[in-house]
Amino acid sequence: MRSWFPTACLAVFLLGACAGPPLSGPAISARVQALQPADAILLGEQHDNPDHQRIQQDLVAALAARGQLSAVVLEMAERPHSTAALAPMATETQVRAALRWNETAWPWQRYAPVVMAAVRAGVPVHGANLPRAQMREAMGNALLDSRLDAAALVAQNQAIREGHCNLLPEAQIAPMTRIQIGRDVAMAETLNAVVAQAQGKTVLLIAGSGHVDKALGIPRHLPVGKVAKSVLLAAPKHDAGAIPPGKFDAVWPSLAVPPKDYCAEFKASRGG
Repeated sequence: MRSWFPTACLAVFLLGACAGPPLSGPAISARVQALQPADAILLGEQHDNPDHQRIQQDLVAALAARGQLSAVVLEMAERPHSTAALAPMATETQVRAALRWNETAWPWQRYAPVVMAAVRAGVPVHGANLPRAQMREAMGNALLDSRLDAAALVAQNQAIREGHCNLLPEAQIAPMTRIQIGRDVAMAETLNAVVAQAQGKTVLLIAGSGHVDKALGIPRHLPVGKVAKSVLLAAPKHDAGAIPPGKFDAVWPSLAVPPKDYCAEFKASRGG
């Protein structure tokens, strides 16, 4: 199960439209170098912005060309599925099968370019998300509440409310928050295991922006000593100062997507 209203879309909904020249080539390489040293780079996307997937593909190509990319870790596939056993010339069908790709949740054509760029470069792609079958258990697992301190838990609850346009019954907030925390924990555990095998190279994680939020997301669940730099793809139309401090290490500009009223769609889907 995944939130109808993506957390990454919420970031853009709250921060405003994106602006800035498209990133590519030397500009991406320079921004990556500015993040070093880092065991991992966490890219926070808006799921329905194709320019974000283009930036991801360019980043994979740039890191792989320098022999600097160890692995790609994805929110869009469940753990423990991986392409590690596949050859670089594996077909898309083989890659999708290896990752147990869920086309309903994540349109393959949206993510195929970045996934296949990694495979062609001989770089393994790992699913990291909490398996769907474990999400109901997470909803009732109160121990997940303790994975965040009191202030962060309150903030995550509020993010779930706003991410669902304040339309969820209050009784659903805690269970939905636990799913979010459970997913962050699962992705952090996967990332940590992959980083342990990285031999000094960079691991790239791709997820919605809420998951890479340093204050609430995956970074909160990584062991002390692991250096993960969080990047928000989709700068707000004004400047990076519009984003509360402590959430991301960098903001990379992207092309804008047409304005969309996600809350109206969500309300309509609930018969409102």
